[in-house]
Amino acid sequence: MAALKGSVLRPFAVLLFVCQIEAQAEDLYAYGEYLSGECLTCHRLDESAGQIPAIFGWPEDKFVEILAMYKHGARENAAMRNVAASLGDEEMAALARYFASQTPKESAQ
Repeated sequence: MAALKGSVLRPFAVLLFVCQIEAQAEDLYAYGEYLSGECLTCHRLDESAGQIPAIFGWPEDKFVEILAMYKHGARENAAMRNVAASLGDEEMAALARYFASQTPKESAQ
């Protein structure tokens, strides 16, 4: 009887797990959106940032890797090093999730 009960409940446990993962992904995106204000000071959505590279649509792992490189001194840029130094792993992941989903808008020049 216990084996039958476990097999009946297993799909519900899987569904609950999937729903939790989706909720966490939405939370991570929302947190990234909240944190993005400082990034958008220089990395603009309308591609008018000049020599500052666009950071929109990058794969999340690449985004986190580059932030970590700035944080640990493997890439040099005083502003980026300062910003990255203040970010924890969750914050980097949240920013990566948010910016991965963004696409640049055309400049209004």
